Amino acid sequence: MNNIKLDFTIKDLENISGIKAHTIRIWEKRYNLLEPKRTETNIRFYSNENLQKLLNIVLLNNNDFKISKIAKMSDEELILQTRALAFAASLNDEAINSLKLSMFQFDKIMFNNVYHKLLEEKTFQEIFKDVFVPFLNDVGLLWQTDTLKPANEHFISNLIVQKILINTEKLQFNITNTTKTYVLFLPENEIHEIGLLYLNYELVLRGFHTVYLGQSLPLNNLDYFLESNNEICFITSLTIKPYDDKVEEYFREIEAMLGKSDKTFIATGRKVSLIKDVKLSSKIQLYDSIIDLLKVI
Repeated sequence: MNNIKLDFTIKDLENISGIKAHTIRIWEKRYNLLEPKRTETNIRFYSNENLQKLLNIVLLNNNDFKISKIAKMSDEELILQTRALAFAASLNDEAINSLKLSMFQFDKIMFNNVYHKLLEEKTFQEIFKDVFVPFLNDVGLLWQTDTLKPANEHFISNLIVQKILINTEKLQFNITNTTKTYVLFLPENEIHEIGLLYLNYELVLRGFHTVYLGQSLPLNNLDYFLESNNEICFITSLTIKPYDDKVEEYFREIEAMLGKSDKTFIATGRKVSLIKDVKLSSKIQLYDSIIDLLKVI
């Protein structure tokens, strides 16, 4: 449990909920909605229960529940009202807020109910692009502000990965284009694979044959495909690794690996911006994001 953040500053609450710290203080003073504790130097800090309650309050308030009415609810009633509303979530913003709530509460039931409600109105592609992508962007911001702990991120990421895998499995007999194979993998020590998993889903959806090799793969493990007579395109995504000062070196290794072969290589992710001004082999294509890549495939 050491990876679970248990205490939050009012700035943390603002980052997570989108409610200004000034407003949170007003709600505390006027309606006694939250009960922060204080350090020996009189600085407010909030428990995980405070955070959960605030997210519940925000979800209700965004759906026409007045703060004065919410303030009169018992803790149990507040939770029940929030769950009922989260289960009925249809708009993207409501769904994203509900996903945040499920992430911090480790609530798989809420996640699944929000997801299945979204499926009534959207395709899986639309859910991923309209809801999961902006939600994951929010998660990234929470990481940057040190608001999120690994346990929360791992919990929600695994649930999203499960949905991608389930939807990919449904397409196992969808392969219609066998002339080209896409080989997808992540660089060594890179473990952020949600984007690459979704790209694999999109490629299979479009009828392409793919080989998904997953996380943290050394380049020398690709020899089998380099020796193949088939048309091969490698795809990787760079989020955390290699380190900034090693990115160019990594691409020089890729150039050497490709050599005189007819194989091609696609790289995407935020790290590719570091190599945009470097002259590379014409066999290597760079895209800022997987969404950008999907526009041309």
